[in-house]
Amino acid sequence: MPHPHLPHDHGQNMGHILEHLPQPASFQAVADLNRLLSDPSRTRIFWLLCHGEACVANLSAMVDMSSPAVSHHLKQLKAAGLVVSRREGKEVHYQAADTPTARALHHMMETLMTISCPTEE
Repeated sequence: MPHPHLPHDHGQNMGHILEHLPQPASFQAVADLNRLLSDPSRTRIFWLLCHGEACVANLSAMVDMSSPAVSHHLKQLKAAGLVVSRREGKEVHYQAADTPTARALHHMMETLMTISCPTEE
């Protein structure tokens, strides 16, 4: 793909960087994941499920939310491929998906919490 003519040359070889610029759809996918995790309740639920399996009733108690609210968040996380479920009798158990995306998001969350969260003394 030909490089666009850049109006200013700042000596940073932006033409080389543009050769590796992902397609706009890639940035949209990243933006969609960020939007999904922009809700702190959904982020907490995802973080919990990265550390173990839980049913809606237990998740509701852990995050102090109603079961319908937790189910709503789980539906969105599942649609994004970040959470998987399995049925055991009448209960549905959820856990983080074992995918590169889910693992990367979990790692990012852990890293950002270490860097930016206040420490408890």
